[in-house]
Amino acid sequence: MPSSRPRLRAPADTCDCGIHIYDTTTAIAATAATNGPPWATTSAYRSVQQKLGTTRVVVVQPTAYGTDNRCTVAAIADLGLDRARGIAVVDTTFSPQALRALHDAGIRGARFQMLKGGALPWEMLEPVAALIAPMGWHIQLQMDGRLLPDREDMLARLPCNVMIDHVGKFPEPVSPDHSGFQTVLRLLDRGNFWFKLAAAYEVSRAGPPHYDDVGALAKIAAQRFPERMVWASNWPHVAVATPPDDAMLLDLLLDWVPDAALRERILVQNPRILFEFSQESRN
Repeated sequence: MPSSRPRLRAPADTCDCGIHIYDTTTAIAATAATNGPPWATTSAYRSVQQKLGTTRVVVVQPTAYGTDNRCTVAAIADLGLDRARGIAVVDTTFSPQALRALHDAGIRGARFQMLKGGALPWEMLEPVAALIAPMGWHIQLQMDGRLLPDREDMLARLPCNVMIDHVGKFPEPVSPDHSGFQTVLRLLDRGNFWFKLAAAYEVSRAGPPHYDDVGALAKIAAQRFPERMVWASNWPHVAVATPPDDAMLLDLLLDWVPDAALRERILVQNPRILFEFSQESRN
């Protein structure tokens, strides 16, 4: 995998807010579209951290394992609870005790991946949101952003924070005036919606180094709502045959967010709030 040194010097306590860890001993869920690479271990990811200068991370439950969160919980423990948090996949069969155990293990959100291979249907979203809201968790939502207008009313009713993943995830890159992106902006304006600057390479037609078609959306969102932006590498990039350079993905923020103070907010302060990291630096 390519991974040069980034031009952007990561501030202390920079958080990569979305990676996946895989374990070949964990059974693949019946709903899964694919498994991940066997080399995507915590040890391999530590090498990425060393090159990028990041120290905090959010491990997102892969769709491969459905609601079996053991691999993700083990990864958080291995990376260290002082530096790692996680996003689980849970449904309404999870008891309050099971959710509390996940919380104590570092989980701070519930993933809904509404594309191929996702484990849960739309009908599960509102009930799960009601279950996790008392613990302060958020919903991490990945869907075809072009369909966001159809789901806007339901999403606005959710009683918790919501993270819109992958720069809105528009499989066909759209212009800023597209109804789906305008829905993103309206939701962000509500105050409980967040936005993840990640995975532009999955959908961009403009390509590197700046992925200008996706970047145009990222720049607008980051300028208007910097207090609810986070960044993620999306390592190990399972959706593409040729993985991007992780350093280049961090350097995107030099173009998307030119202001250094806002970049630090996105990389450090916002994740600290959303994922409940300590304010004390561990570098």
